[in-house]
Amino acid sequence: MAIKGGDLAKLLPKRKGCKDCGFPTCFAFAMKVASGAEDIDKCPHLDPKVKEQIREMLAPPILPVTLGKGERALTIGEEEVVFRHEKTFYHQPGIGVLISDKESETDWERKLKAVLEMTFERIGRILRPDLAVLWAESGDEGKYLELVKKASDASADLPLVLMAPLDLALKALEVCGKDRRPLIYAVTKADLDGYFPKLKEAGVPVAVKGGLEELPEVTERLKAEGMKEIVLDTGSRNLWEVVKEQILLRRAAIKQGFRPLGYPTIVFPCFMADDLEGQYMAASALVTRYAGIVVLSDFVPEYLYPLLTLRMNIYSDPRVPMTVEAKLYEINAPSPDSPLLVTTNFALTYFAVAAEAEATKVPSWLLVQDTEGLCVLAAWSTGKFNGETIAMAVKKLGVEEKITSKKIVIPGLLARIKGELEDELPGWEVVVGPREASGLSSFLPEFAGRG
Repeated sequence: MAIKGGDLAKLLPKRKGCKDCGFPTCFAFAMKVASGAEDIDKCPHLDPKVKEQIREMLAPPILPVTLGKGERALTIGEEEVVFRHEKTFYHQPGIGVLISDKESETDWERKLKAVLEMTFERIGRILRPDLAVLWAESGDEGKYLELVKKASDASADLPLVLMAPLDLALKALEVCGKDRRPLIYAVTKADLDGYFPKLKEAGVPVAVKGGLEELPEVTERLKAEGMKEIVLDTGSRNLWEVVKEQILLRRAAIKQGFRPLGYPTIVFPCFMADDLEGQYMAASALVTRYAGIVVLSDFVPEYLYPLLTLRMNIYSDPRVPMTVEAKLYEINAPSPDSPLLVTTNFALTYFAVAAEAEATKVPSWLLVQDTEGLCVLAAWSTGKFNGETIAMAVKKLGVEEKITSKKIVIPGLLARIKGELEDELPGWEVVVGPREASGLSSFLPEFAGRG
């Protein structure tokens, strides 16, 4: 729940005429701090205890947790809303693969290679899994530490989850190093007295496992000792129960402002279904409702790509349209007499058209007009994509200086603007293309062959 500037102002020291923060009044400063535009540290007269109280008030309902380091570092949590359309979701859940020390070293290497190298491109974005969950299933300490070393050597930056009894997890931490910030999984209420000092000294994120009634007691104790990077696991392995608990946790933290449950979560579809199809279906539900880390037993492209695409869609900002730069693109090394295609700057439209045109091997130009991220029909219906706007883009981007063919292909859905565009671009031949991007595969070679 967002803090109001007026409430924050009541906690400031109110030194009349001070202005040491750079603002004319304490209230003006408080309003800026409440909006996130200024840091509370700019007030040099604030009592440290009050400053910590204010930081607590300003903290997001669900605190952030960062695993790993470098370019592969994974941050989860820091969410502020229950529903994406209310604002946006900020940190997409990490997708992890479970690697057991009972598996063969060949499987270790295969899974580590998958999490490090398996990537997909979707509308200009690179999609990939995020982390490896190392499971001490065998009970053999030496075998587990060998697995941890193998994963550590595979990449210095890969986020890891050390899924082992706490005494073994702490030994594994010495193998992989504290600086790579693995997640220790998992602390229970019964573990606190015996392992608390060592966990605090380790200074890495920890997962807390327990029922909904137990979690608050454990998280509050950890928080009281300065341990705030916490991940929650309710322990349920039934999909319906887990979904219900994820919703309860999110609503308790955001709607009721219940801080002891204000942490991201880890879930295990790998233990909810025996088959990969069932696991990925469960993972899809939990990406939507509201997991911080999702653990699968294996990565296969035909299942992973749809899951990563779903994650990208859910965690894209609904306030910001997915767009590409509005400009003249070259496809298959066009010459001045190559045909000109035109479309909008909605990312999905652009990549569909560009991919189909490139696959034909026909040299062509692609004019992408700025339509504020709207697709063809939506842009036309709002007056952002018509004969006048296309002609303006042709002139603004200097198309006539680069293209001598004077042939422009418009989307088949907008056949009605053909005459309008001919009026706006005298001397140009306006050709109505296919209604769908997939139609370019047959249309473009035939059109180019006509000369």
